[in-house]
Amino acid sequence: MSDVVKEFNDYRSKMNDKILSDNNKIVKRIFNLDTNAFAPGALDEKTKELLGLVASTVLRCDDCIKYHLETAYKEGITKAEVSETLGIATLVGGTIVIPHLRRAHEYWEALENSDFVSPSN
Repeated sequence: MSDVVKEFNDYRSKMNDKILSDNNKIVKRIFNLDTNAFAPGALDEKTKELLGLVASTVLRCDDCIKYHLETAYKEGITKAEVSETLGIATLVGGTIVIPHLRRAHEYWEALENSDFVSPSN
């Protein structure tokens, strides 16, 4: 697995465990709401991940971008679909998101070059 992908997942897992061990009801509910929001419903998971990627890019949250890229990769979303989605995010967010766009492309490339997960397609 690519070091950058492994490092992100290890850190995210470790810190989520620490945060959730505080047993804060509000935080636990927010985590649960986030999980449930991306479950299949009227929109499929693929569409929701792409929407999440746009929102995360516009909000300039690199951790969130990585998370949505990984989930998109697991869902079998193609590089072309990710590129188009990031293009829309850049249009909506403006040039201020370009550094995040660079890091998103770099992370997608790391996913493609890792043994993290095989796309479902």
